[in-house]
Amino acid sequence: MKYYKVRELSKKQAEEIEIFVKAHPNAAYFQSTLFFYACRFSDLLTPFFYLAYRDTDTLAGVMLVFRQVQYKWFPFDLLSSRNIIWGGPLVENNELEIYKGIYALYEKDKPLAIYTQVRNLSDQTLYLELMQTLHYRYEDHLNIIIDLNKSEEQLWQELNSKRRNEIRKAIKEDTVVELINTRAGLETCYVILQEVYRRAKLPLPKFKHFEALLQTGTERDGLRVFVAKFDNKIIGCMICLAYGDTLFDYYAGAYQENYDKHPNDLIPWEVFKWAKHNGFTKFDFGGAGKPGVPYGVRDYKKKFGGTLVNDGRFEKIHFPKLYKTATLAFQAWKYFKK
Repeated sequence: MKYYKVRELSKKQAEEIEIFVKAHPNAAYFQSTLFFYACRFSDLLTPFFYLAYRDTDTLAGVMLVFRQVQYKWFPFDLLSSRNIIWGGPLVENNELEIYKGIYALYEKDKPLAIYTQVRNLSDQTLYLELMQTLHYRYEDHLNIIIDLNKSEEQLWQELNSKRRNEIRKAIKEDTVVELINTRAGLETCYVILQEVYRRAKLPLPKFKHFEALLQTGTERDGLRVFVAKFDNKIIGCMICLAYGDTLFDYYAGAYQENYDKHPNDLIPWEVFKWAKHNGFTKFDFGGAGKPGVPYGVRDYKKKFGGTLVNDGRFEKIHFPKLYKTATLAFQAWKYFKK
């Protein structure tokens, strides 16, 4: 087996990777070449592929890592740096040796960052022991999956009764949901997200990131921008990522002043229906926090039905003192955002 770290993709490599990822049972947008190229457009994200090839030069494993920073200038670039592996690695037949080989190369030649976070999108039971030997700490982390193989009637009945009533009210108020995959629509949604994340005191990627996701998409895969409208004004949005048979909830929100029009109730339901009617079999709600820890977002998402899963996360801190400094700096940032 041969292992390589790749920062620039040849056309042949890109085609091989895309075919491999699409065919994998755990195919994820965040391991695709589409996301790789979208990251390349961002000043704050730097992507790398770690690839495994058999002696026959057949691709047998893929892991996309992106280094993320909040600031471009030293020393804040280092203090805000982390490596994220989202939904990977993807290896042929879940072979432990390939998984181990990819991580061996990563540990030897990883991008400089304070810590690495692995956001799992599938069951990782097979790899728990290996990750422990590599000194990665496992944390429970929940997600909610909507099975779109169910009939529309079944999906409706699985909604919380109060949620169904709010959706009816939204429709009665003439709130409508549309798919608007345009730069102008995305710009309007970004203004909404800025308000939402300012209230939550959380960082939001720059608009350029969302624009890159839109530009690198294809007819079948990539960014999908759903908006709620009232009186022809966009009052809420859900920005999703489509890949293979899965539609992933990436960012969402609505103007607080328009909550009485119930955009946050209507949008998910209309997105479920759209995804089902367009051949998707799974809606990934994009995270539901840690079990046992109160989390309003999880409470909101659970009212739309679905199955609560716990694929967890792995994390490894490479520079403990810098990590502590960065954590304190983030807490101070949130305090001064009040």
